[in-house]
Amino acid sequence: MIQIVTVIAKYLILIMCLVYTLSCFTMFRPKNRERQGDLLDNQVIYMFIFLFLCYAVLFLRSFDLKILIFFAAQVVFFEIMMILFPKIYKRCSRLLINNTCFLLGVGFVILTRLSFELAMKQFAIAAISLIVTSLIPLMMQKISFWSKLGWFYAIAGFVLLASVFVIGVQKNGSYNWVRIGPLAFQPSEFVKIIFVFFSAALLSKAKEFRDLVKITVIAALYVLVLVVEKDLGGALLYFVIYLMMLYVATAKPSYLLGGLAAGSLAAVIANLLFSHVQIRVAVWRDPFSMIEGRGTQVCQSLFAIGTGGWFGMGLGMGRPFDIPVRESDFIFSVISEEFGAIFGLCLIFVLISCFILFMDISTRSRKLFNKLLCLGFGVCFLFQVFLSIGGVTKFIPSTGVTIPLVSYGGTSVVSTLIILNIIQGLHMLADSEEEEHERIKAEEAKEYGRESVTERPMGKTRKEKKS
Repeated sequence: MIQIVTVIAKYLILIMCLVYTLSCFTMFRPKNRERQGDLLDNQVIYMFIFLFLCYAVLFLRSFDLKILIFFAAQVVFFEIMMILFPKIYKRCSRLLINNTCFLLGVGFVILTRLSFELAMKQFAIAAISLIVTSLIPLMMQKISFWSKLGWFYAIAGFVLLASVFVIGVQKNGSYNWVRIGPLAFQPSEFVKIIFVFFSAALLSKAKEFRDLVKITVIAALYVLVLVVEKDLGGALLYFVIYLMMLYVATAKPSYLLGGLAAGSLAAVIANLLFSHVQIRVAVWRDPFSMIEGRGTQVCQSLFAIGTGGWFGMGLGMGRPFDIPVRESDFIFSVISEEFGAIFGLCLIFVLISCFILFMDISTRSRKLFNKLLCLGFGVCFLFQVFLSIGGVTKFIPSTGVTIPLVSYGGTSVVSTLIILNIIQGLHMLADSEEEEHERIKAEEAKEYGRESVTERPMGKTRKEKKS
């Protein structure tokens, strides 16, 4: 009986996810605010039905009341966020709020399936972080000197990133963790936010070629520190963020092509010099030849994705515990095995819709600093998804990068929520700038109309001539 319910729920879950994903993109089409509001309200319904079905299956497979209490806690918390946030910030993006809750919900479901303790811990971190970071949009609006702290960002970020050489610890082969008492975190997750601010602040003011050289040298030092820490995913992420921001700030394709060439050369040199890079490349090329050793992660990931097929095995019916690092780096494999490849594709498209929203805000922003911030965080968000999913599907070598808000990891969740709230602030600033621009245009048109009226008496009208 439970298996029948699981199979039926599997298809209903997939339908809810498909409809939610479709609504993410139809949101960009209608201009009518009332129609947009209806779509956003429907999204909330789809998300809660999805969560209800998932936790109903998990409960029926265990009959543990803690699962129902956990589900109720999520519903209450998401409802509070979806109601209060738009009331506090009238100009906020509800689509971004919905997507944030949906991605967190998917992560909570999978973590509950893997480890209820990890799910509870992730929920506590996310809840506290959402409350604290909800002040960021207000700070983005009220504080006007963000673009003037370029060199401060550069120094502060570099010092924080290099702190691992003094108080750092090794974890999963990389020396990029800091432990202070019971608290352990990755400085690179927070430094990437500072890195985007540093790049946007200095690139928006760069006037000469030598200014670009100075900024590029500092950005290269960031990447070099990450390479020394053996954080290859972080190094590649920082490199791509800076390269795209440099290209947009200068509008010179030669910089983009030169950066790609330099990056390719650096990758070849790293493969020749560093043994850990050689191992990862070897695993990527033929993981099945070392399935008993270092290739286990990739092989088990591919087995899980293949076993799930298009529609999945059903929640609770897969074998996720065969996959190493399943709750963080390889969580997409667990999702694909139990929910199916179609669900996995929908998840990717929801993440892409967030990126499109970032780019829409970037194009509407009138200040170059704000444009570059949106671009930098958008590239950071999407490229992180690419690195994570590309690694677990053997499209690229595994880099140990997590999926934003879905994978387990307190540092990753906190840094992503900071980024999303910064984007909310930039969205509200862009709306304010647009309204101010429209107001000025209306006043100019009105003034022009008055001038036209005052000029009319210079000649006689047709009626005046007849009379």
